[in-house]
Amino acid sequence: MSFIIDNQLLLLLACFGAGLAAVLPLFRYGAEARAWKIADLIWVLLGGVGALAAVLAEVYTADSSKLDRQIDIAYATTRAFDRDAARFRLVHCEGDRHPGPFQPHVRALCNKVEFLSASTAENRGLPLFLEVTQTTVPLSALRFLFGDPGDAESPVGMSQDAMRAEAEQFDPATFLAFAAQDETTQAALKALDGNPDLITIGAEYRVIASAYEELIDQLRRLKAEWEFLQENSQILTLQVIALCLVAFAAPFRLGRSVAALV
Repeated sequence: MSFIIDNQLLLLLACFGAGLAAVLPLFRYGAEARAWKIADLIWVLLGGVGALAAVLAEVYTADSSKLDRQIDIAYATTRAFDRDAARFRLVHCEGDRHPGPFQPHVRALCNKVEFLSASTAENRGLPLFLEVTQTTVPLSALRFLFGDPGDAESPVGMSQDAMRAEAEQFDPATFLAFAAQDETTQAALKALDGNPDLITIGAEYRVIASAYEELIDQLRRLKAEWEFLQENSQILTLQVIALCLVAFAAPFRLGRSVAALV
């Protein structure tokens, strides 16, 4: 099925050429001949099928475009979270920034931030982010005219085929999430809240934890929507097939008009 999607323009041109070859013999008949009436019927039937498939595909495309925008936002939010977490580690976790009896509590929060950062870093590799991280090849659909640009490499060093294979092998169990506030972090936050000089550390961590929980919840919803669209991606293949049928039937309608003028 991916062959049909990747070569849809070539298939459309081929179907149009086939329809043109099929309609040429009909010019031996007059405009009112039964053959031209059958040609009109072919155009109406195949055109109707194409219109119905276009409507279905338009709904799918609209949902897909909406999801793409949400994924872009989620990816940017993930990167922003990573920057905030990195800043927290740099300010509070490097060396012995807060020596004394409260250092174990600060270290507990630092360890938790490390786990949360590892989670978001791992989830950035989910297949639903592949469209964000890959490099688009201009005019890739016209490679039969302009030559094959080869396998474009994404910023993460994956070819187009490798990314497609990873998406097909996607296992929902690979989604990684941690509890942002467990008993250890709650105890650490409670201890730090009792020290006016360190209360800001707890406040910063709560902001990071809240952002992480919202981000993970958003990713879960996006993953579910992405999986649903992937399961119904055959609609796009149906659209291409329907358009090919319309391309095949178009010469019949065009030939009918030419025959009437002649």
